[in-house]
Amino acid sequence: MKLLKEIFQEKKNLLSIFFTAGFPKLDDTVKIIQDLSENGVDFIEVGLPYSDPLADGTTIQDSSHRALQNGMNLDVVFEQLKSVKDTNKTPLVLMGYLNQLIKYGEDKFCQAVKDCGMKTVIFPDLPMIEYENHYKALFEKYGITNVFLITPHTSEERIRKIDALTDAFIYVVASASITGAKGEISTEQIDYFKRIEAMNLKSKLVVGFGISDNKTFTTACNYADGAIIGSAFIKDLDKNGVAGISNFVSTVINA
Repeated sequence: MKLLKEIFQEKKNLLSIFFTAGFPKLDDTVKIIQDLSENGVDFIEVGLPYSDPLADGTTIQDSSHRALQNGMNLDVVFEQLKSVKDTNKTPLVLMGYLNQLIKYGEDKFCQAVKDCGMKTVIFPDLPMIEYENHYKALFEKYGITNVFLITPHTSEERIRKIDALTDAFIYVVASASITGAKGEISTEQIDYFKRIEAMNLKSKLVVGFGISDNKTFTTACNYADGAIIGSAFIKDLDKNGVAGISNFVSTVINA
């Protein structure tokens, strides 16, 4: 599996796709990863289904609920991810919530991430002070890097602190809201992207939340190193199944 740093060095306008493990069917996880990789997605964000996904809108909330109903849990998803470790060449990023890490067992969770060949995690509800006081050392013990999120309301002081703590990339949340398509990117959002770009941060920037098609993806990439599509892909998966992945990715990259 390639490292994220290698991907960021090799090209610009990176496309990342988020999906919920165990949706639409329990055993779709491996096939989704394989098809996304084969169709040119640069890195894949694997969502851990959770009963109370605070950062997510109704589409991803529903996908989490259905994945849990399908029987998905952390033991199952780690076994699925481990099964593609030796064949998958596309970096995988794990996105979940802090309670999942704590309840599973912090060292047990990190060891499982490492055993899957993954090196990057996103916990939207992980407070920075908790990261600095505890999780930074824990993650480093297992060779794991953490991704912080920033929003239009994040202060410059906090952004620069996040930049100093970042080894992977900074997740630039496109709007102060939950996940889900919002239509076209507004002039206010573009001003926000320009403000972050002008800070000349050392970290790579990836835009997410509300990126849904070629137009929003291309616009976001004008001000960042890449963008993440989640809810729009989940909707397409629900409608067209795994068979529709190639067409969905093509419409984002080649439209």
